Amino acid sequence: MNLFLSMAAFALAASISPGPVNLVSLGAGARHGLRVALRHVAGATLGFILLLVLVGLGLHEVLSQWPWLTRGIRLAGVVFLLYMAWRLAADDGALQPGDGVRVASFLHGALMQWLNPKAWLAAIAGMGAFVADGDVLLVWQFAAIYGVVCYLSLACWAYAGTCLRPCLQEARRVRVFNRVLAGLLVGSAVYLLLV
Repeated sequence: MNLFLSMAAFALAASISPGPVNLVSLGAGARHGLRVALRHVAGATLGFILLLVLVGLGLHEVLSQWPWLTRGIRLAGVVFLLYMAWRLAADDGALQPGDGVRVASFLHGALMQWLNPKAWLAAIAGMGAFVADGDVLLVWQFAAIYGVVCYLSLACWAYAGTCLRPCLQEARRVRVFNRVLAGLLVGSAVYLLLV
């Protein structure tokens, strides 16, 4: 398999597998529709690509010098996931448009990636596997491939959420759906504390 196909396969495996950002994409699609959810998808993709490029250009060296910084990022990620889970669990399931619930923002998508240990691991592992020699051109090529794959993967989760919308026409069902997503986010946070 050539290098670019290997990069794309790695990006697909890391991007499409369930994780906090994917769950929020799913919930955003279900709650707000695809167009609004794609804001979150775009923010998460650009946030991750920035992280990936910086790791490729040497940020991983800084983190290896200061391991406390890595632990701080992980803890901040856990706190952010728990905050998002609390917001979902506390939501009343109201179905009116413009109800003020906006988990699907561009900024939240980007921020989630920077606080998501799964994203950090994917960035460090990917750059370590494909650009260990620090070739700047290869860093940018990998980022371009990863960007396309990441966006499409997250968009698939958002689209799956929009497919659930017909099932979520009652506030009670929305509350149950939100609480299931909140539970999954709490599970992700607990897992991140244990690894």
